[in-house]
Amino acid sequence: MSLICGRPPRTTPDPFFDGWGDSGAALALKHWNLFAHGACTTLELTAFALILGLCIAVPAAMALARGTPGAKWLISGYVYVFRGSPLLVQAYLIYYGLSQFEAVRDSIFWPFLRDAYWCALLAFTLNTGAYTTEILRGAIVNTPKGEIEGAKALGLSRFKTTWLIELPSAFRRALPQYSNEIIFMLHGSVIASVITIQDILGVGRTVNAKYYVAYEGFITAALLYMVLTFMIVIAYRQVERKYLAHLIVGR
Repeated sequence: MSLICGRPPRTTPDPFFDGWGDSGAALALKHWNLFAHGACTTLELTAFALILGLCIAVPAAMALARGTPGAKWLISGYVYVFRGSPLLVQAYLIYYGLSQFEAVRDSIFWPFLRDAYWCALLAFTLNTGAYTTEILRGAIVNTPKGEIEGAKALGLSRFKTTWLIELPSAFRRALPQYSNEIIFMLHGSVIASVITIQDILGVGRTVNAKYYVAYEGFITAALLYMVLTFMIVIAYRQVERKYLAHLIVGR
């Protein structure tokens, strides 16, 4: 069950829109509460996955960039597996595959792994963590040498150089690529619907099945994804204008 959005509302149509028919925009309006809950679930899964994935990616990217012995091969393997396999397969393996092992069913993690929500969040987190690791690694290794030399000249320790110079500089350079990852993660969250979660696409499928229609639910879902993507793009442009202002002066 969703942490913030709670359980999906009933599929009973809103009586306010009775008499509007059973096609096109009327279906979306009749079930606005379902689509609102689906949008909430989609945003919740996407946001939590991005936050947790970033927590994985920062230390992983630092280890890769510095070539930390032992950790480098382990992290490279993790990145390769989750970037090299489809997110749908990863979700299936976690949701349907782990339950086949008795050790998993007897473990303390089973109350979470038997729930589709937590399985989807785990799959999304590991997937976006792998992609973000590679984005940050590329940004870290491309840190201008002058910034590091300046930190050394100021007598900053290795820890302060990393957290005050390298990472902030890398995050700024990674902003354009990471904005794409946010949008890809939003779109990739539709996979949650195939493991019984009522996200935006899941609600669209429910509406189509309830009224025996082919497109109305999917078109509404597509419009909602377009609106959310537009909002993310606008918000990210403001972030880029603030933190990349030194690159756009004079344009």
